[in-house]
Amino acid sequence: MTMLDDHTTAATWPTAYPEGYAVVDVETTGLARDDRIVSAAVYRLDARGNVEDHWYTLVNPERDPGPVWIHGLTSDVLESAPLFPEIAGELAARLDGRVLVAHNAIFDWSMIAREYARAERTAPTRQRLCTIALSKELGLPLPNHKLESLAAHFGVVQQRAHHALDDARVLAEAFRPSLHAAARDGVRLPLLECRPLTEWSDAPALPRVGYQSSYRQTGWRPSRKRPACPYPNPGRYVPGERLVQGMRVAFSGDTSVDRELLEDRAVEAGLHVATSVSRLTSLLVTNDPGSSTSKTVKAASYGTPVIDEAAFTQLLRDVAPAPGASVPAPASPAPSVPASASVPASASVRASTSVRASTPADG
Repeated sequence: MTMLDDHTTAATWPTAYPEGYAVVDVETTGLARDDRIVSAAVYRLDARGNVEDHWYTLVNPERDPGPVWIHGLTSDVLESAPLFPEIAGELAARLDGRVLVAHNAIFDWSMIAREYARAERTAPTRQRLCTIALSKELGLPLPNHKLESLAAHFGVVQQRAHHALDDARVLAEAFRPSLHAAARDGVRLPLLECRPLTEWSDAPALPRVGYQSSYRQTGWRPSRKRPACPYPNPGRYVPGERLVQGMRVAFSGDTSVDRELLEDRAVEAGLHVATSVSRLTSLLVTNDPGSSTSKTVKAASYGTPVIDEAAFTQLLRDVAPAPGASVPAPASPAPSVPASASVPASASVRASTSVRASTPADG
């Protein structure tokens, strides 16, 4: 029995903690909404984080494999691999009834949900846990949010970086002591809802000519230009009052609703989506206000109002018209509607694939 186990007996283990976990890693053809999974691995863990079994598969993406220099999977290797619909049942069985755990979980979940939607099926998992968010909750003294840094903190040795099975193994081994530390200290697990997609329409694939250089330059995802907000900025949001068209809203961290969809709803309501926080920012939306991301730090220094995603989505229901506007703000769809119902064709993932280890999950 380890020291952590000594402090987390059956009598002291939090009763609200989940009954099981599925530690997941997927490698993909890229970062965008139309990219595909090329390999997937799952380590199933019991309620205390002990490994029950593990599983790995290649997946034929039905397109070029993307960043081969990262995941090492060529078209020749993937040609005879099963298609996603052929492994969807096995993957679902391993996710069913468990919390999906991943390093930068919004990315892995988004890719899995989209693959299931393409296959006209629904992923069975209902909650996810990001190990980056958990390390923040625990206050681990990490130099950055790379998987290798988390592994090194717990003495876990990586054998094949960017190989889905080994990445999942490393994360499973690092998650168990993290889970026990959380239980010992009574830390709330940062669980977020997984909203499955129920409809899908593939956008045209991104051109792959010169893909390697553009992939490295864009980092998280290809840039997406939005039309300029037609309303002037009315200033900062006043807590307790309505949002006003033209307000500059920034987002930071993981969100229950797909980030692109949340931003689209803000734009539809007449708000300006800002990619950074400045003195002109009206509001910062984050589920992790205590994090030390550049946006939350700047918001604190500027005195920018901060609210969480749930409060923001409620405010989106009734946005005040811009001063001088003759019609009220258009009603934004309630975010409780499944995200799949209105995911825009141009939406893309905000997190990275294998390179996500070098970037925090709080864009």
